[in-house]
Amino acid sequence: MKKSEFRTFLLFKLPIAWLAGLKLHAISPEKCTINVRLKWLNQNPFKSMFWAVQGMAAELSSGVLLVSKIKKTKVPISMLVVEQKAEFTKKAKGLIHFTCEDGMLMDEKILKAIQTQQGETFQIKSIGTDEQGDIVAKFYFTWSIKVKT
Repeated sequence: MKKSEFRTFLLFKLPIAWLAGLKLHAISPEKCTINVRLKWLNQNPFKSMFWAVQGMAAELSSGVLLVSKIKKTKVPISMLVVEQKAEFTKKAKGLIHFTCEDGMLMDEKILKAIQTQQGETFQIKSIGTDEQGDIVAKFYFTWSIKVKT
């Protein structure tokens, strides 16, 4: 997915993420990074980034990577987050980078789902870091994928 495609996707399919300022920073077969900058619109009363905005960025870092991999297979596969948990370690201020580096795991699970025609469930991690490189949050998403019949 290109950065321009990502912005258009957000505008028409996830407008709240577009309003919150989420941006695709980088994507490769192994990882995806979504950036979001603290602004008046996405802050909480404590002048740091609202947890739900962090969750959107974290989920998209995994979801964009998973969608791009599924598209390459040309096999219709459904995907759904079935569980999520998060750890917050520092106030999120400034520019925050959420990175998912579980591309290889996604490849394995997609291939297995295609080969077995059975659903696969797996957990991935997205780590949010600030401009100093400090971890502000860790999000864990359990994804379920299944070949559509």
